[in-house]
Amino acid sequence: MKLDSLIQKATQYEGNTVAVAAAEDEEVLEAVAEAVKRKMASFLLFGDKENILQILDAHHADVANSDKLTIIHAESPALAAELAVKSVKEKKASVLMKGNIPTAVILKAVLNKEYGLRTGNVLSHVAVFEVPGFDRYTIVTDAAMNIEPDLNQKAQITKNAVGIAKSIGVATPKVAPIAAVEVVNPAMQATLDAAALTQMNQRGQIKGCIVDGPLALDNAVSALAAEHKGIKSEVAGQADILLVPTIEVGNTLYKSLIYFAKAKVGAVIAGAKAPIVLTSRADSAESKLYSLALAICSAK
Repeated sequence: MKLDSLIQKATQYEGNTVAVAAAEDEEVLEAVAEAVKRKMASFLLFGDKENILQILDAHHADVANSDKLTIIHAESPALAAELAVKSVKEKKASVLMKGNIPTAVILKAVLNKEYGLRTGNVLSHVAVFEVPGFDRYTIVTDAAMNIEPDLNQKAQITKNAVGIAKSIGVATPKVAPIAAVEVVNPAMQATLDAAALTQMNQRGQIKGCIVDGPLALDNAVSALAAEHKGIKSEVAGQADILLVPTIEVGNTLYKSLIYFAKAKVGAVIAGAKAPIVLTSRADSAESKLYSLALAICSAK
C-alpha cells in the first residue's frame, strides 16, 4: 500500500477545490503547485495577494497563471482563515488547508458557531503511514489534537479514523487500542478504555470495523509477537489503526516512524464538515502533498 496511490486516486475525482488559509508560505505553495501539475485539484488561495504572487512568480512560474489557482486578498491571517472556512461552509471548496497561520487561529475559525465547520463530533488527527517492510497502511490516531481523551472521545476518534481508512480502500479496518500491556489492569486506564471500546464495537456502538484490545504495540503490528504471547484475535498482528491513549504516545510514535523507520506520511484533521490539512512547517513538501491527496480522497 503506497501513498503515491492516494495521489493517483485523488486525480480521479473531478471538481476538487481546496481552500488555503494564509497561503503566503513557500512550503505550502510548493505542495499546491505540485498538486496543480498533477491535476489533483483547484485552489482558492486566501491571504496577502502580493506576497502570494511573489512566491509563485519566484518559485513556481509555470503554474502562477494557472486557471486552477484563484487568489483572494485578505488583510490578516485571521481574515484569511475566516474566508477560507466560509468558502468550505458554502461548498465552494471541499477541503480546508492551513497555510502560514497559527493552528489556534485556523481552529478558532473552524469552530466558529456562525460560519464554522462544527459537527458536534470530536476533531481528531489521523495520520496514514507507509512504513517500509509493511504491506498495509499504518494509521495512527490521535497524535496532535486530543491530549488525554476519555472513553467517549476515544470512541469518536476511532470512528473518525475508520472513516478515513474506508476512504482510502480499507474495507473493514482493524483497530487496536494501544496500551503498555495486553491484559486488563484496573490500575491502567488505557487498558480499561480498550476493553470498553472492544465491547462497544461488539455491541454495534462502533460500526464498520473490528476493535480488539488492549494490545501492546508489538502484538498489534507483529503476528509473530502475538503468536509468542498466545494472543488469538482478528486484530492482533494485523492492525490497520493504532488508537493511542494519549497525545504523548501518539506524538512519539508518529515522529519515531518518520525519523527512525523513515516512513512516509499524510495526515488530516477529521470530524469537521470537511477534512482539514493541518501540516507543520517541519513536514516535507512530499508529506504535504500526501496530506492533500488524503484529504481529497476522504472528502469524497
